[in-house]
Amino acid sequence: MLALGAGAQRSVMNRISAMGTNLLVVRPAQRGRAGVMSGTQQNLTIEDAEALLVEVPGILEIAPVVSRDAQVKYYSKNARTNVLGTVITYFGIRTFEFESGSMFTEADVERGARVAVLGPVTAENLFGVQDPIGQAIKLNGTNFHVVGLLRSKGDQGYFNRDDQVVIPITTAMKQVFGVENLREIDIQAKEESDLDNLQAAVGEFFRKRHRVQAEMPDDVSIRNQADVIETASNVGETFTMLLAGIAGISLLVGGIGIMNIMLVTVTERTREIGIRKAIGAKEREIMRQFLVEALLMTGLGGLMGVAIGIGGARAMTLATDRPTLVETQSVMLALGFSAAIGIFFGYYPAQRAARLDPIEALRHE
Repeated sequence: MLALGAGAQRSVMNRISAMGTNLLVVRPAQRGRAGVMSGTQQNLTIEDAEALLVEVPGILEIAPVVSRDAQVKYYSKNARTNVLGTVITYFGIRTFEFESGSMFTEADVERGARVAVLGPVTAENLFGVQDPIGQAIKLNGTNFHVVGLLRSKGDQGYFNRDDQVVIPITTAMKQVFGVENLREIDIQAKEESDLDNLQAAVGEFFRKRHRVQAEMPDDVSIRNQADVIETASNVGETFTMLLAGIAGISLLVGGIGIMNIMLVTVTERTREIGIRKAIGAKEREIMRQFLVEALLMTGLGGLMGVAIGIGGARAMTLATDRPTLVETQSVMLALGFSAAIGIFFGYYPAQRAARLDPIEALRHE
């Protein structure tokens, strides 16, 4: 149960980390009055991104982004997908890797080249098993040359980063979308930078640059990736604790079963206990005997359970592709809990055996 919870948590964290680390995302805030929102402001520009990199310390790289859905065609095959215009730093900030080909170049961005990088899902929809590198596709009727194929990141739920086309931002803004404002600015902080402090500095930068008055709310929203990771981690830990609680209840029920078995054992061995006490065995020695037996029972059961648990976790991963993660601390916790069950539920039967009257025990048939 713990392996299942830890595996699910690791899977979620990997997916979030695949979106980028040390990351801030700046987007236009919604506009409206008296709590009534009427749309999203169009207030982010390329100039904002350039000034941000120069004026705010602690930033390693930035990537301005524009995006819209568009029709993508390759001969008779076509698909509706997300087309994203950006610069070359975007691939590093968002930790993309390439399956084949390469990213477009800075020169492509400067001259507004019609080149494209495809996500694996988009490539499969258009080309099937054919290699897309070097092929020509149409975006909203305009020819683009495919130069790269991204490695799969997995569906993020609300947005599938495997189903997109990435093109130079200048090409997207002037030739494909005809827009002047950005959808977002991705910011990668330097390793030594504190994301919370950097977030505050970026917020203050935009208030000054956009001349937002003191009594007015921010005209941009800033999402801190560290907050997302922390929230996901807390949710994962809660889920793991829930599964551990269910497993704990199972162990508790098993412990009651062990106590019943030991009580039956004491009853069946009453005459043996009487003989031992008659020849000089002390109460603590009788108690120790039954406690050791209870510990051996639960200890061996615990070891068998760990072996079955590890094997079951691996079998589940192979059979269902559901991630599991067996951690050393989980194994130690399981064995420790098993031993504690043996001591706790073995104590009462051991004490009962130790307090038997030897004369009455010898009479027992």
